Amino acid sequence: MAEPESPSIVYRGLVGAVRLVLPLLVKRSWSGLHRLPKTGSLLVVSNHTSNFDAITLADALVAGGRWPRFLGKADIWRVPFIGWLAVKCRQIPVERNTERAKDALIPAAAALADGECVALYPEGTITRDPSGWPMLGRRGAARLALTSSAPVVPVVQHGPDQVLGGRYLELRKLFSFRRRVIKLVVGEPIALDDLRGPEPTEEQIAEATGRIMSEITRLYGELVGEPIPEIVWSPWEKGYVKRPG
Repeated sequence: MAEPESPSIVYRGLVGAVRLVLPLLVKRSWSGLHRLPKTGSLLVVSNHTSNFDAITLADALVAGGRWPRFLGKADIWRVPFIGWLAVKCRQIPVERNTERAKDALIPAAAALADGECVALYPEGTITRDPSGWPMLGRRGAARLALTSSAPVVPVVQHGPDQVLGGRYLELRKLFSFRRRVIKLVVGEPIALDDLRGPEPTEEQIAEATGRIMSEITRLYGELVGEPIPEIVWSPWEKGYVKRPG
């Protein structure tokens, strides 16, 4: 097993290539990178507005001194060459919408135990909210957080959907030759120590999920300069519901 924070040659080469090309596509506005612990286990939780935001999130984390291992949909591993890159960069596949989805938490927990940086999207998929607001979160991120001692740091972005579209790919945006502004902010660690333990209850996991999504939503509101809506998109109801307390 690779040593923590010791990325492969492929990973270093991929990030190097991305960091050469990215400034040609976007104007980056990263803030709060000093809040990322430079060493030790780290769980990064982020909003998800586009297929492009993993690229900008990785760029920011590497700039802050961390090499993330993302949890991503397993379909990516089935794409020629892209799947090979995911394997070589030691990313973690998730079989979404199956009983095996939770199996991804096992290598993620092992990575945290080894002092690595793990990054995931608590919503589990790109937001369905047309305005980009975070949806209600799934419980996997909280379950992982509560069974680990890793600090849980929120990172919020605005703008990646203007580069490659939101739920659906829009390549015309990528080739519009307009540099879009992407804003990204790293927040303070989320307080979860009072809920942590080897076997957290479903109530504790639900509370942790609420705290994680509340902080991500609060940071998003600050980033876009808008008040938090009273309603939130629910993936289970497939529509808006009243925002939890």
